Amino acid sequence: MSMNLVVLLYLVASVCFIQALKGLSHPTTSIRGNLFGMAGMAVAVLTTAAFIATLAGSARGLGWVLLGLVAGGSAGAVMARRVEMTKMPELVAFMHSMIGLAAVFIAVAAVAEPRAFGIAAHGAPIPGGNRVELALGAFIGAVTFSGSVIAFGKLSGKYRFRLFQGAPVQFAHQHKLNLLLGLAAAFFCFGFWHSQSWLDMLLVTALGLAFGVLLIIPIGGADMPVVVSMLNSYSGWAAAGIGFSLNNSMLIIAGSLVGSSGAILSYIMCKAMNRSFFNVILGGFGGDAATAAAGGGVQRSVKSGSADDAAFVLGNAETVVIVPGYGLAVARAQHAVKELAQKLTDKGVNVKYAIHPVAGRMPGHMNVLLAEAEVPYDQVFEMEDINPEFGQADVAIILGANDVVNPAAHVKGSPIYGMPILEAYKARSVIVNKRSMAAGYAGLDNELFYMDKTMMVFGDAKKVVEDMVKAVE
Repeated sequence: MSMNLVVLLYLVASVCFIQALKGLSHPTTSIRGNLFGMAGMAVAVLTTAAFIATLAGSARGLGWVLLGLVAGGSAGAVMARRVEMTKMPELVAFMHSMIGLAAVFIAVAAVAEPRAFGIAAHGAPIPGGNRVELALGAFIGAVTFSGSVIAFGKLSGKYRFRLFQGAPVQFAHQHKLNLLLGLAAAFFCFGFWHSQSWLDMLLVTALGLAFGVLLIIPIGGADMPVVVSMLNSYSGWAAAGIGFSLNNSMLIIAGSLVGSSGAILSYIMCKAMNRSFFNVILGGFGGDAATAAAGGGVQRSVKSGSADDAAFVLGNAETVVIVPGYGLAVARAQHAVKELAQKLTDKGVNVKYAIHPVAGRMPGHMNVLLAEAEVPYDQVFEMEDINPEFGQADVAIILGANDVVNPAAHVKGSPIYGMPILEAYKARSVIVNKRSMAAGYAGLDNELFYMDKTMMVFGDAKKVVEDMVKAVE
């Protein structure tokens, strides 16, 4: 295969990736975006495999490539089929860690055998520019790997290991230590550029692993959606850095697309949570959110009701706004919710869905759930579009959401002060479904639950909503 053909096919794959990003920008075009992404990756993989076979002059090298594709593709397919929607954020974090680890392995392999990668002739030193790119690629890849491992543990929430728990881990002079590690990594990157020493390369990688852990552990569980997005960006930059070293335009373009889009998404989400973008990069936000005691340990009374009571209120409303949250995802209640909405619509009730940018555990989590249930897109509204309508809504029904509807965001001194929320508290009546009065991911009590106009309906979201569907006349 000629190099000209390789470049042309990589260009085709790059165009597919750009179209994929464009398609994924809206739910109505997301399927098309996914198809473009799969097509682009297929072109890139097949082109690379054919090019390797050409360089090797036989099928020997291609055999190892195909073995890796079969093993990795099979593992990915099995995980994707088995993963529950509620576990999707952990899967995304795991995939990010694998990308980071791959970047580290490629960098190490390129240093060990630069001739095989076309970087330098046999016995010749690696060019200075490539040394810097390899060192940076290894460092960013190591940060992505270890940071994603910590994010996986925090998102999972089932490990007793302290670093994997949702509460932030903080200690004195933490940021100074991070700065020291960053400066040390820059020093050893310079050392590798100067001498191509294996010791410098290994130290850069080790410092990246440590830096990734220290970057994520001070971040509270409530801020993990932004962390997942930022780690996605890091994985892209790691791939782009390695692409420069290998003179591979496909890696450069794809990595840059992932890196820049992830950074832009992180910035948008930071605005949605009133967080500083630079604090995300430095791992210094969300500190107190997960450590606040829910309700200060004081028992407070709430007004509770049954599914029949909630159905009566809903059936007599003219406008209902549904706020889906993580509890809905856990219960897999999206299909029951759609059935409830359809039944209310048939009665002449105007039903809308309100989506907060960081509801759930990853960007777009609620949109994916509703799309899975084939909820009409024209009923789904983003926060800035739906908030002005809560004041005119007869009922706001909150299903498993907590932090994204917490009025504490308007209270100075609150750990989530300034975070834009869905203003469900403005509705004439509020129905909240939760399993218990346990605090949300931010660890904060929610005053909305104690308002006179709020009815708490306790129980599994799917069971409660199904009972509402039966009771709506």
